[in-house]
Amino acid sequence: MSNSDHFESNFEAVSETTRLMDGHVATNSGNSSTDLRQNQEVSRKRNRQSENLEQRTPERENVPEQAQGDYVPRPIPPQDEEEELKYGAKHVIKLFAPVSLCMVVVVATISAVNFYSIKDMYLVYTPFHEESSDSSTKAWNAAANAMILMAVIVMMTVLLIVLYKYRCYKTIHAWLIVSSLMLLSIFSYLYLEEILRAYNIPMDYPTLLLIMWNFGVMGMIVIHWQGPLILQQAYLIFVAALMALVFIKYLPEWTTWAVLAVISVWDLIAVLMPKGPLRILVETAQERNEQIFPALIYSSTYMYAYTSMATGEDVPNVSRTNSVDHGFTQDWVNNHANRVAQRQIEVHNDPNSQPRTQVHQEEEERGVKLGLGDFIFYSVLVGKASSYGDWNTTLACFVAILIGLCLTLLLLAIFKKALPALPISITFGLIFYFATKEIVSPFTDSLANEQIFI
Repeated sequence: MSNSDHFESNFEAVSETTRLMDGHVATNSGNSSTDLRQNQEVSRKRNRQSENLEQRTPERENVPEQAQGDYVPRPIPPQDEEEELKYGAKHVIKLFAPVSLCMVVVVATISAVNFYSIKDMYLVYTPFHEESSDSSTKAWNAAANAMILMAVIVMMTVLLIVLYKYRCYKTIHAWLIVSSLMLLSIFSYLYLEEILRAYNIPMDYPTLLLIMWNFGVMGMIVIHWQGPLILQQAYLIFVAALMALVFIKYLPEWTTWAVLAVISVWDLIAVLMPKGPLRILVETAQERNEQIFPALIYSSTYMYAYTSMATGEDVPNVSRTNSVDHGFTQDWVNNHANRVAQRQIEVHNDPNSQPRTQVHQEEEERGVKLGLGDFIFYSVLVGKASSYGDWNTTLACFVAILIGLCLTLLLLAIFKKALPALPISITFGLIFYFATKEIVSPFTDSLANEQIFI
């Protein structure tokens, strides 16, 4: 056997080993001919000779000439965009279920328990109680209460951003833990007490204390540490529903509607303005490769698994193109010194382990997230509408919020950046509420009185 034949046989063995690593660049390898294979072999020989002189070479030198035409940097092809939109549509449905469940819990509680419909106490942030019968007085009282409450919300939001900007993570965690502890202990106790009183269920205090202890401890663990995803989501939904009931209970009548209108405008400003506090929070978290606090966000996937603020470690930033098209990160491509040796190590050890990890992490990152504040004010609108006993307005608000949420997520898929979730849904909800209350309901009542059926 000649030296050339021996060299070609050895080369074929090496190329057989490295085919898994080289094949990810070509897009149409099934149509290659014998001449193309010979050209690839010549190109690989030239690359191996050049690697003895250079310690690090660009990845493009290892690509065959005819394959390099498909490796030019380009935008995401249409099929990838369609796949991404399908993935987003699946998560739209995943968000409809928790939002609907939160609103159903609030409506069911308002219908069954009279405690949250009685106005006997008010928040300290609403000094004007709208006790006058004059409509103009009620209007300016509601506007003043909304402005005061909005000032408190803006101040708390700015404080949170400042703490996050200067990495005061322990202070933020303590703040969130205290707030969650109050909701899962004091307000949950009041909620359970009213439920037991409404359904006339007797229960002794030791049993009640044991239930509240287990419920609160489990909630703190799954929200601020780790636990099953569905349990974390259930606690976040309950916390949002409980906070919505608190707002319905302790806000005056007209102030509730004014707060809903004002908070929608504030959400628009805080997220879309260049110096908006929520936009600064999202951009800072993206720059640091950190997740926003799980206690503030409902996510369709796990969040605490990649929250690096507790440990101080950076979360690796995975390129979508590398993880989907090639299966390897850009760091791996740029940092290895001997490309042939690295290929053999990857093939002989476990060539699928790293891509599987990266795809898993990408799936986690692509989960749709919705702030708990959106859950709260959606439920406030629907719960407030149901407190008047008119199911037409309740269903109208329910449908309007889901339509607005769907449109918001559609805009999210188009613009691919953080968008406010309150303005469209709350605007639709307010329009549907007042239109149904002032136009649709009187019309249907008159039809029923005249016994006219359509």
